[in-house]
Amino acid sequence: MIYEREPSRIYELSFQTVRSEAQLDRFSPDVAELVIRLIHACGMTEIAAEIACTPDCVSAGKAALETGCSILCDVEMVASGIIRRGLAAEADIITTINHGDTSAIAKRIGNTRSAAAVELWRDRLAGGIVAIGNAPTALFHLLELLDQGWPKPAVIMAFPVGFIGAAESKAELTANSRGVPFITLNGRRGGSAMASAAVNALSLGLGGDGR
Repeated sequence: MIYEREPSRIYELSFQTVRSEAQLDRFSPDVAELVIRLIHACGMTEIAAEIACTPDCVSAGKAALETGCSILCDVEMVASGIIRRGLAAEADIITTINHGDTSAIAKRIGNTRSAAAVELWRDRLAGGIVAIGNAPTALFHLLELLDQGWPKPAVIMAFPVGFIGAAESKAELTANSRGVPFITLNGRRGGSAMASAAVNALSLGLGGDGR
């Protein structure tokens, strides 16, 4: 079989294809690079039309990473997809969905374990990066906690996926981000790969190998 075997050439051609097919004109250059990474993660150039963000989502995220901030993920799949070598040595990738207290918190607040896991982020939330790639309830509850005066993260990268609550949670973020820079993909689509890709775009730029 004849197919491209050189990794650097594969990445080069991939990003060339995205740039030629996706409508990126409405984005600033730095946000466009992030959107390219999101498209590369899912293979759908048409999602560019459904991206909503603040103009400072990339600059705020990069500045936070330079401080060695925490990266707060809703599920293990998001955390596993983040490329560690692009981060400061002191940066922590935090996922609390499987914390021993999560189930008890879920019962107390009458919500999902994903939402309950967010309750355990309070001490690391200020100035951190939130990457949500699975649970709409995690995004909804984060916004509820921000309404209650919880510390604000540096940026929210929200890609919950599914048929119940995903579109609605992202619409709420887009309508009112509580003063926090953000990027999201409106509608039902999203996923852990996109959330991880968003963080990797901040730390590594283009190129899955970190070039």
